[in-house]
Amino acid sequence: MYKQCTNCILDSNDDAFITFNEQGICNHCQHYKEEESRTPQNPSALQKQLQDHIDKIKSAGVGKPYDCILGISGGVDSTYLALKAKEFGLRPLLVHFDNGWNSELAIKNIENIVTKLGFDLHTIVIDWEEFRDLQLAFLRASVVDIELLTDHAIVASLYQLALQHQIKYILSGVNFVTESILPSSWIHDKRDYIHIRAINKLFGTREIVKYPILNSWLIFRAEWLGVKSITLLNYLPYVKDEVKKVITNELQWRDYGGKHYESVFTRFYQGYILVRKFGIDKRKAHYSNLICSGQITREDALAQIQKPAYDPQLFATDYEYVLKKFKLTKEEFEEIMSRPAKKHSDYPVATSIFQRFTILKLVRPLWVAIKKARIN
Repeated sequence: MYKQCTNCILDSNDDAFITFNEQGICNHCQHYKEEESRTPQNPSALQKQLQDHIDKIKSAGVGKPYDCILGISGGVDSTYLALKAKEFGLRPLLVHFDNGWNSELAIKNIENIVTKLGFDLHTIVIDWEEFRDLQLAFLRASVVDIELLTDHAIVASLYQLALQHQIKYILSGVNFVTESILPSSWIHDKRDYIHIRAINKLFGTREIVKYPILNSWLIFRAEWLGVKSITLLNYLPYVKDEVKKVITNELQWRDYGGKHYESVFTRFYQGYILVRKFGIDKRKAHYSNLICSGQITREDALAQIQKPAYDPQLFATDYEYVLKKFKLTKEEFEEIMSRPAKKHSDYPVATSIFQRFTILKLVRPLWVAIKKARIN
């Protein structure tokens, strides 16, 4: 039976596993409130936690060229985090992952960040032919989270650079006030390299050679050396519209018109592929998050969601561009789009390393104890 949340705009068509309490409020809104309750509401307590993190980052970076790493896309969150890092006196190495889909506006925004803040930039340019083949493999597999490929490679690249430069802290632009609501059926584990290899083997035409893989060995090395991800934005007031004004004034940042639309493929994926093939409109999760954080009203969100997810003229341009870049004819692409949607679990997925290698179960207690001792 169809049911929509009385607080946000998610409903039972969006998430087959959605649940509601007696007031009709969904589990996603309840989860948001739980996250919010774990965050100190006292500004001085938040400031203290923020300063503690800043002090740890600076201390770990003494005598090194950089004290942290920050991945930037040219989007709102990473741009604002770069600006705050400068204000905090941090010395991040900025890292941009170029997967071949950057919009011109994204490139300009990144240039402004680097020029105005004076940080070093390390750009990782993916091997396009290999990455194109991987994306096509995921398209042919008909799984929902095609962006898994970019997200996985970004995390792997950040870990690799952290180890290379002996940097302990990775600054994450994730923040719960705008990004904590997302049905689990819309995504897959971003670290699952086994899944990536499996789909590539079934639907790809090339070996994975240059694509950054976040395998168990890389994760082990990063954990052993104490590499940590810190979400500094969770300790700062974060109102999306106000943040956009700040970065526009300070860094001449320009808006893309959608969350993560700094990438042409992301724009096409979210605005068209997800909507048409999977019946998913990610704006509903984004707006629901903003409702929970008090940044928009439910009425405003309901009005916004009635508008097209994709500007028709921009879609026509992007459709032609994406097919040309993928080297697909319209008939080939439409055939892929017509294939039935599959679950990620229809293909091999990663399990715990302790499940894959039984012998490791014997040493797991020792490994956990060592990790705790190193952290303390």
